[in-house]
Amino acid sequence: MDDPIPAWQCIGCGRIEAPQTCIGVCQDRKVYFVPLQDHRDALDQIQQLLGQLEAMQGLLTRIAHAMPRAGLWEASYRAIQAEAKALLESMPA
Repeated sequence: MDDPIPAWQCIGCGRIEAPQTCIGVCQDRKVYFVPLQDHRDALDQIQQLLGQLEAMQGLLTRIAHAMPRAGLWEASYRAIQAEAKALLESMPA
């Protein structure tokens, strides 16, 4: 990831300027910026969601590949159900 580019933001109108040396071919285009802390917060949330997704994928993998022994289907189901409940309880609402 590239380092953030420092810029000046007007506290009145919100105009953003990041002075650069003009080579005479400039064109103005609309761009969207977010404050660095907002971006970092979003990245933290994404990492948290990826961790939750990985945990759920692990559970689904076990469900998909589990083959309980004869007569132990209910016990296997209850064990996986308890694991799923614990996983859901560990996640923020």
